[in-house]
Amino acid sequence: MAPPLWLRRVQVLAGPGEAPQHQDALIDAEGRLQAWGEGARRQGEELGLDPVAAEGWLLAPVLVDPHSVLEQPWDGVAETLDSLARSAAAGGYGTVALLPWARPWRDRPERLQGLAWPAPLQLLLWGSFSSEGADAELAPHRDQLLAGAIGLAGGDQVPPLPLLERGLLLGEMGARPVLVSPRSAGLCAGGFVREAVETLRAGWPPDPVLSETLPLQGLLAVAAARPGARLTLMNLSTAAALELLRVLDTPLPCTVSWWHLLADSGSLDPARVGWRLVPSLGAPRDRQALLTAAVEGLISAVAVHHLPLDAEEQLLPLDQRRPGLAGHGARHGLVLPLLWRELVDRLGCPVQQLWQLLSWGGSQLLGLPPERLEGGSRRWLLFDPQAQWTWTPGDSLSLAANQPLLGERITGQVVASGLSAGSTWPLAGDC
Repeated sequence: MAPPLWLRRVQVLAGPGEAPQHQDALIDAEGRLQAWGEGARRQGEELGLDPVAAEGWLLAPVLVDPHSVLEQPWDGVAETLDSLARSAAAGGYGTVALLPWARPWRDRPERLQGLAWPAPLQLLLWGSFSSEGADAELAPHRDQLLAGAIGLAGGDQVPPLPLLERGLLLGEMGARPVLVSPRSAGLCAGGFVREAVETLRAGWPPDPVLSETLPLQGLLAVAAARPGARLTLMNLSTAAALELLRVLDTPLPCTVSWWHLLADSGSLDPARVGWRLVPSLGAPRDRQALLTAAVEGLISAVAVHHLPLDAEEQLLPLDQRRPGLAGHGARHGLVLPLLWRELVDRLGCPVQQLWQLLSWGGSQLLGLPPERLEGGSRRWLLFDPQAQWTWTPGDSLSLAANQPLLGERITGQVVASGLSAGSTWPLAGDC
């Protein structure tokens, strides 16, 4: 069992509305956060501990992923319930909400049973808006919510507006969120990279911007007609869509995939993982607009939208491969280090706003109280923005074959957290 950990002058981000402050913190041998501030210093001295210099590190609440995908939780080749738990915990994610996209589709109460993680991890399930995800008939909304669904979600494109209107009119979801994707597969015209000069130069089939903006306009009209419904937009990806939201008096809650904030058709190497996505990878102007919206608060939350593929699928030609990207997987986490570098270091985004995007916004979207540091809790993470490590297959805790940036040098890592089972919470460098 690891000894208690006394952190000297670590930056403590206790919760929303509070700025990070340099304080001492004490974590016990089982990974529980015992105290921070003057009390932590006194306890550390009383226990005779040697303090760890942690002035450049951040102690903060765990992260929240509002939507990811796990198709075969028990016998999956690309990912299982256990492997996803390990990889999410390593990246500092204490809560992950799974979309109903599965085999079989999770659209009935009995299909929502048996999926859980041991504390302090929290696994939540979205129910399905339509039966079998086919967008032909409504699924039993009330039954799914009574069975524990956090809300209702559609597939990877917008449901027929008459079906959406009928479901919202019935109102069985009450105040629960309804997560829909503003995307029309028919309007994509076979393209899988957003239309732009960069797309044409690379030779990829272009996906028109209209495949997102036209469905979004329909969703905005439905939302205006049903203001009591918690309609939430999943995975916005274009600058044009953001402009449609900006003119609203009260923009709809929306998420963006972490990868759309980091890569675009002008910056990603043609041979790299990360081109085949739904929604399509954007142009440089799309990514810049998403980054600006994230810093300004127009985007409610950043989702990992983890969608793992197995090795056989990943070997298919790009135009024949199922779209998707694995975001949970690295032993030291990828999402937090890469977004810290992009938003905090490059754009000067306050740390509180980064946590709003990665933790508190996700909680709010899911209808949960915001994460806070609490005495006796294991739902904390310790992050070193300056640590450097090389992302290799040996560092992967996921089974997914479509993990990006393998072989790259990464700056920033989750060096410890209380999320791992038992007492296996020591500094990541000692793992």
